[in-house]
Amino acid sequence: MVLLFGCSKSDQAAAAKVAGAKQGTLPPNSLLIGNGTEPQDIDPQIVTGVPEHRILMALFEGLVTENPKDLSPEPGVAEKWEISPDGLVYTFHFRADLKWSDGTPLTAQTFIRSYQRMLTPSLAAEYSYLLHFVKNAKEYNEGKLKDFSQVGFKAPDDRTLIVTLNSPTPFLIKIIASHYSWYPVPIHVIEKFGGMDRKGTAWTRPGNFVSNGPFKLKEWRQQQVLIGERNPNYWDRQTVKLDEIHFLAVENQDTEERMFRTGQLDMTNELPLAKTDVYRKENPEALRIDPYLGVYFYRLNNTKPPLNDKRVRKALALAIDRESLVKNVVRGGQQPAYGVTYPGTAGYTPEAKLTGTIEDAKRLLAEAGFPNGQGFPKLDLLYNTSQNHRVIAEAIQQMWRRNLNIDIGLRNEEWKVYLDSQDNKAYDIQRAGWIADYVDPHVFLEIWGSDNLNNDTGFANPRYDELLKQALRAKNDTERYGIYQQMDALLVDELPVIPIYFYTRVAAMSPKVKGFYPTLLDNHPFKYVSVTR
Repeated sequence: MVLLFGCSKSDQAAAAKVAGAKQGTLPPNSLLIGNGTEPQDIDPQIVTGVPEHRILMALFEGLVTENPKDLSPEPGVAEKWEISPDGLVYTFHFRADLKWSDGTPLTAQTFIRSYQRMLTPSLAAEYSYLLHFVKNAKEYNEGKLKDFSQVGFKAPDDRTLIVTLNSPTPFLIKIIASHYSWYPVPIHVIEKFGGMDRKGTAWTRPGNFVSNGPFKLKEWRQQQVLIGERNPNYWDRQTVKLDEIHFLAVENQDTEERMFRTGQLDMTNELPLAKTDVYRKENPEALRIDPYLGVYFYRLNNTKPPLNDKRVRKALALAIDRESLVKNVVRGGQQPAYGVTYPGTAGYTPEAKLTGTIEDAKRLLAEAGFPNGQGFPKLDLLYNTSQNHRVIAEAIQQMWRRNLNIDIGLRNEEWKVYLDSQDNKAYDIQRAGWIADYVDPHVFLEIWGSDNLNNDTGFANPRYDELLKQALRAKNDTERYGIYQQMDALLVDELPVIPIYFYTRVAAMSPKVKGFYPTLLDNHPFKYVSVTR
C-alpha cells in the first residue's frame, strides 16, 4: 500500500486519527490543518521552521500581536506601549491578571527571564539574533558579558517592561508582533525539566506543557497529530471561536490532498504541483494562491570544494532555467528569483540581479578546472522529504546535467534529520526556503552575516558584516536601503546560496473556514478563525 499510493506509515496513522475523529468525537468547531511534517519541537526558543511557527501562533502570545487581515501590530500581552522620541526606549504596559494556562501569573519579570534564556550562550538559540537590537544583548549572547542585568531589559513592576536598544530600529515592533523569538516561555515549568540552558527537555510534552496563547496543548501524538484546545486562562478568551485545532503531520502531498478531498482536512499545507491546474478548473473555490514573502533557494556548503569557488557557485546558478521552472514545474504564480531579497519589500527593490547565459556557466566551470564537467566531483542535493521538493530537484538536476554535463545526486531526509544536517553543514547542496519573519528587507539580508546561526553555509565576508552594522546605524530608511543595495550586490557576486524563485502560498482550503485571510507572511491569528460545519 505504501509503495502503490505513496502514503507513509505516519501519513496513514494521521489519516486514521482524523477518520476516527470525524466519526463524532470532534467538538463542533474544530479546525483540521495539514501541517506538512512533524514539528521539530514546540519550544519557541529552539525551533526555526514554518511547521513549528504555525503551531506556536496558536499556543503563545507575545507583547504585541497581529491584525488578522494585514498583520499590522495590535496589542497582545501589552495593552499599550510608548516609544521614546529618540527611538531607543520602548515601554510596554501589561494587561491586568495575565496567567499561564496552568493559572500561574505572567509578569514582566517572566519576559525578562525568558529573554535571558533565549540569549544564554549554551542554549545556542538560532533566532537569538532577533534580540540583538537590545542594548548589550549580543554581548551577553556571545559570552562577552556575564551580568544579564546590564542587558537592556528592565521591569520596574509586574506590569511594566522597559526595553532599551542599541540604536533606533524602526521594524522592531513588527518583529515582536510576528516572531516567536519574542514570546515568553514558562520558566517555572522549564526549571523543573532540566533548566534554562538545555534543549529538548520534557517541558514540551503533554501533561507538562504550559502556554499563554488562545489555545493550550491537549494532545500530541508523535508523527500523527498535535491538538490545541481553548485556553480558559487566555485574557481574550471571549474572542476565540474554535474549540480545537488539529495539526496533522502529513508529509506526502498526495495523501494530504486526498484527505482534503474526502473531508478529513479543512486545509492543506500545500498542493501537489500537478494538482494546481486541476483545482483551477475543477475546484476553484477551494484553491488558495496567496502572496508569500519568501524565497526558495539552494544553500551551498561554501566550506567544501569545489563549492568554495564562487565560479562554481555561479556556474550552478546560471545553469538553472528559472522561467521554465516556474512556468512548467511549480505553476503557482511564483516569480523567478535572481537575488535573495523579495522585490518591493517595504518599498525596497534590489538593483543587482544574477545575469549570464549557459555559455557563461560553461566558461566559469571550465575556468574552475572542470571543462565540460570533466573531473567534477560527486555532489548531492539534500531536500526535506516532500514530493514537491523532489520534483523541483529532479528538474534542476536535469538542467545541470544537460547544461554543464555534471551529475548531482539527490538525497532526502525527514524534517528533524534534515535540520540537523543543515546545522552541522552535513550537506553539499541543500534545498531551503526563507520566509520573512517580518516585513522589512533587513530580514532577507541579516541571515548572511558570518555570526548568524541561520547562515549555515560557511559564508563569511568582512565587508558584508561591516555593511550589516552600518545598516543598523543608518539615520533613515533612504540611507539604510542604500546600504542594502550594496549588500544585495555582494550576495549576487558571491552567491553563497542560489536563489530560485519567490514564493506564493498554494494550498486547498474549505470555504467553510472563516477569518483566514491572505497575508504576506502567511501568519493567521487563530483566535479569529472559525469553521462552519
